[in-house]
Amino acid sequence: MTSTFLLSADTETRRALQLDALAGILPLERRDQLAKILTDDDVATLRHLAQEGMGENSLRALASDLAYLEAWALASTGSPLPWPAHEALVLKFVAHHLWDPAQRESDPGHGMPEEVAARLRLEGRLRVAGPHAPATVKRRLAHWATLHRWKGHLGPFAAPSLRTAMRLAVRASARPRRRKSQRAVTREILDRLLATCRSNRLSDTRDLALLLVAFGSGGRRRSEIARLRVEQISEEAPVPRDPDDPDSDRLPCLAIALGKTKTAAAEDDARVLIVGPPVEALRDWLERANISKGAVFRAIDRWEGLSDRALTPQAVNLILKSRCAQAGLDPLAFSAHGLRSGYLTEAARNGVSLPAAMQQSQHRSVQQAASYYNDAERQFSQAARLAL
Repeated sequence: MTSTFLLSADTETRRALQLDALAGILPLERRDQLAKILTDDDVATLRHLAQEGMGENSLRALASDLAYLEAWALASTGSPLPWPAHEALVLKFVAHHLWDPAQRESDPGHGMPEEVAARLRLEGRLRVAGPHAPATVKRRLAHWATLHRWKGHLGPFAAPSLRTAMRLAVRASARPRRRKSQRAVTREILDRLLATCRSNRLSDTRDLALLLVAFGSGGRRRSEIARLRVEQISEEAPVPRDPDDPDSDRLPCLAIALGKTKTAAAEDDARVLIVGPPVEALRDWLERANISKGAVFRAIDRWEGLSDRALTPQAVNLILKSRCAQAGLDPLAFSAHGLRSGYLTEAARNGVSLPAAMQQSQHRSVQQAASYYNDAERQFSQAARLAL
């Protein structure tokens, strides 16, 4: 038994060292956890995907879902994930994660067996008490299918039985879809956050620029703000304050080349503009921090020491939550994605056309972008006021 334990420990150490190649993508504290659950083939696949240029956020999410799938397979079948997976196993995954709580009351065998759930909770991989969110299950199935393709397998993910099972399971699920940020960072909220950045501290100058640039450039994702580099920014000719009056005051303007994003490849040449206050705040930050190349937004220590390394996406999220707390807002109600939803909500309130707002936000889904417009319109419509 001792020799088996030593062999297992050596294997985990070797996998951890191999995962070091992904240290810039996978948090260090997750490395050892992943090394315990992922197989050698899994680690090799992740490293291959990184070398092929898969986006950091996508690879991080894929690694997390792969680890969960491996843990679930061990807990429910006693064996690692088979490649390719058979149809029955995928259907079992759906049945274990999307189920009807009302049916569970009369049928304890409905849904995920308690012994499977208990093992996953003990390992820290299962945090929900009921069925999973349909979006989470769909994402994990999509990543499972992606891994099959990269390993050269077809897999059963296009099977009619799976599509039917998913449709019925989602219909039975009682969990509504949750937005990434409970509340949107609209202009009113943004102004409260900016008011907390008015001291002469270097971190205040950075956070003022970060918030204004993220919002003004169309509600950029936290990953896009974190990896923004000086080389992506270019000067544009000043623009009139009033687009309908070419003789109105001129405002400074900068262009940001987005490069590779969640919905666009690097060669798509997507660009957005920032005008006025975001430009001034960004210039002030770069001048004070003496940044002329490399990462725009960087870590600052307690002694106001500036790091050479870019902020992480998680740090961007924490900065927004910290500013919410300082502004007397509930940090749990907001996330960095609230800047994105807030931008579209504010665009709708100000009469900006949906196509124009999407050009700035770079949303690809009209349905997703329009949902914020619909919410804004409902708030100001008479439909909900008929009982007044």
